[in-house]
Amino acid sequence: MDLKIKGKLAVVTGSTKGIGKAIAKTLANEGAHVVLNGRSQGSIDEALEELKGEGEITGIPADVGTAAGCSKLLEEAQKLGPIEILVNNAGIFEPKPFQEITDEDWLKFYEVNVMSGIRMSRGVVPSMKDRGWGRILFIASESAINIPTEMVHYGMTKTAQLAVSRGLAKTLKDTGVTVNSVLPGPTWSEGVETFVEQMAEGGDVEETKKAFFEEARPSSLIQRFADTEEVAALVTYLCSGQAAATTGAAMRCDGGIVDTCF
Repeated sequence: MDLKIKGKLAVVTGSTKGIGKAIAKTLANEGAHVVLNGRSQGSIDEALEELKGEGEITGIPADVGTAAGCSKLLEEAQKLGPIEILVNNAGIFEPKPFQEITDEDWLKFYEVNVMSGIRMSRGVVPSMKDRGWGRILFIASESAINIPTEMVHYGMTKTAQLAVSRGLAKTLKDTGVTVNSVLPGPTWSEGVETFVEQMAEGGDVEETKKAFFEEARPSSLIQRFADTEEVAALVTYLCSGQAAATTGAAMRCDGGIVDTCF
């Protein structure tokens, strides 16, 4: 299938590792010119080396958890051309008991997970509307619906992303610009691997992974962590010209964890 994104400029925030890197790779494989983003030049260089030969990829370091970082990324990326695809992937998570989550924690999670997408989207909407074509994606989580008791502050930010995505899609009615969110379930990435190793406390990681689904995510229908490439495939389709009729949607890639058919 021709996804009709060859030559389009795509910005993927937080894309030097994990799901973001897989999205960047898949978009580049489909012919898009991808802007890779991370907080440091070192992380950018490492990711670019790993993705060498995958397509046209440019790296721009910027901390999108700040207003200044978002402005820098937008300014530098727009020197390459109009941004036609924006994937708001940057995010942080940290298991922490509710009573130990400080005001600073709540604000930090909101700045990184929610405000980064708001600021980046605000920066690309005018040119997308003028061109009559654009794709904006928010990488949320099944935790937006199934708020995890071990990190309520993370779940809150993911629910907020769904609201922003739906609201923005409605404001862009009849413009040719689509806005959607994707809700991955537990996905095996560098950050999750570290999380599971900490849970294992020096024990068997494979047994810990199995126990995670038996105890923490028993409603999963696949009973395993998704691969980053599996999430990237859905995101790339939603970024494509073939997905023009899909907007304002919260698309699940959760392994069936959310126990509803709608």
